[in-house]
Amino acid sequence: MQIIKKKIFSNWALLFQLGLLLLVYTFYSLRKVKGHVEPEFDLAGFTIFINYALGALIINYILLPRFLYKKKYGLFALLSLATIALVIVIEEGVIEQVFYPDTRALHFSSVLNNLVSTLPIMTILVGFKFAWDALMNQRELEQLKNVVKESELQFLKTQINPHFLFNNLNNLYAYSLENSPKTPEIILELSGVLRYMLYECKEEKVELSKEVNQLRNFINLSRLQIENRGRIDLSFVNIQKEYKVAPLIFSVFIENAVKHSSSSVENDIIIDVELKMIEDQLLFTCINSFQENSNTDQLAKGIGLANVRKRLELLYPEKHSLMINKSNNLYEVRLSLTLDK
Repeated sequence: MQIIKKKIFSNWALLFQLGLLLLVYTFYSLRKVKGHVEPEFDLAGFTIFINYALGALIINYILLPRFLYKKKYGLFALLSLATIALVIVIEEGVIEQVFYPDTRALHFSSVLNNLVSTLPIMTILVGFKFAWDALMNQRELEQLKNVVKESELQFLKTQINPHFLFNNLNNLYAYSLENSPKTPEIILELSGVLRYMLYECKEEKVELSKEVNQLRNFINLSRLQIENRGRIDLSFVNIQKEYKVAPLIFSVFIENAVKHSSSSVENDIIIDVELKMIEDQLLFTCINSFQENSNTDQLAKGIGLANVRKRLELLYPEKHSLMINKSNNLYEVRLSLTLDK
């Protein structure tokens, strides 16, 4: 695929150069004929223009890539001046001697006139090639940035699955030791969440309806961890299912809420989760209870939250707002995302 793209861009570059040569030559060949200006072909003028074009070709395809783009500025300037001098020498010593042997002589004023006519043409041809190369380099840079971004996102996703598995397999192991009748239910809920992670989260963004169903399964799994020690409430308000959202963002906050509430509060655990839409703004709120003299100071430093902060920066630059507040034995997470359809 990359080879095909390069061939296409190479063909476009060739067409661009040919079109530019035709356009510049058209203006170069303009002459006044019977009171108005029109292009006029003559072999001498065409030969002189080809001489300019060959000089520009040397600069464009030899000097630019080998010297200017490799930051050998002094050598590039010197060789460019030498190329222009060669073009003028060929015009003065060969072309004019063939086409104008009796009317043009090799003297300073003629060289100066040729320099004045040579520089604009070669500057246009070289300048447009330089601009084309800059445009292609910018395109390649953007493609490289996208590849790096995609690679980083894939790496972050691979971090999410082991982190989630580590926390929930411990709970599953504890239930299995007790021969709890809830063990099959935990396995079922866990398999549903993992299925979503493995098969539904391959794209950068998924349908909001799928993420909502994932959150329901995730909350059901989280309720099994809390059991009779408290409650986890989940509510959805005005969810517009045609929008798309980055997967596995909200579950990280819920997972941290469950982990830190259950580790610091014996009873009366409270976890309230709300997902609400106002036009294209998706507002996520997660509030959980905790005790001050516990390990909740590490809430904002876990792998999961560091991961999700990075994903938000990559996926929603200047389109998200994340606030985490702690007061009155409550942790409050508020996340706002601007969604696309």
